[in-house]
Amino acid sequence: MNPRIGDWRGKRVWLVGASTGIGAAVAQALASRGARLALSARNAGKLASLGIVDALILPCDVTDTASIAAAHKHLITAWHGVDLVVYLAGDYVPMLADDFDLQKAEQVVAVNFNGAMKLAASILPDLQPGQGIAFVASVAGYRGLPKALAYGPGKAALIHFAECLHLELAPRGIGVWLINPGFVATRLTAKNDFEMPALITPAQAAQEIMAGFASGKFEIHFPKRFTRIMKLLAHLPYAWSFPLIRRFTGA
Repeated sequence: MNPRIGDWRGKRVWLVGASTGIGAAVAQALASRGARLALSARNAGKLASLGIVDALILPCDVTDTASIAAAHKHLITAWHGVDLVVYLAGDYVPMLADDFDLQKAEQVVAVNFNGAMKLAASILPDLQPGQGIAFVASVAGYRGLPKALAYGPGKAALIHFAECLHLELAPRGIGVWLINPGFVATRLTAKNDFEMPALITPAQAAQEIMAGFASGKFEIHFPKRFTRIMKLLAHLPYAWSFPLIRRFTGA
């Protein structure tokens, strides 16, 4: 379904949202495998602190179209192309109906979904057969969940966007990957005040992502002991899934 990537030596990879969490872990994993890296996030200092030798540091704000365009222009000038772009930028604010904050909700969606579209609009004209783009969404996008009024909808939209792109680009030999993690221990999930089943580290997430790229599958989801349950809930009728979700989450 996608190009299989097992040998990363010399691959030109642009990671957008690479300063912390999964993004930083993926950057380290790729660097250890010989990839050529371009790293983007708002904070150039955090990107530099990763200590990845010869990485191209391209600070940008994913909510700003001009900022993404400037980073993209710098990338193409330096490399004359790119083999893989990975959108890892994300935001999360736990939110219930009783404390729904429109401004915060719009900011979360701006990072989790709109930024991905802005990046795609910038990079898609450059992609050739054998190259591709990947999006980190979440299993929270499979079906509505408590406290996810802002987070879930943006991730659901990103899942749909990746599916649409794959249908169009796969026949041309251009890869589109959808990465759906479960709970990963990051500064974002640290905001949760509930038990997170099957919680894994960013380093473990990065290893799952590397294995996913090698498999050639469209969707990379992990850890499967948790994501398979979420997939089942997503396919059940609402009359069954809503009570089960309430029971499992205590909502």
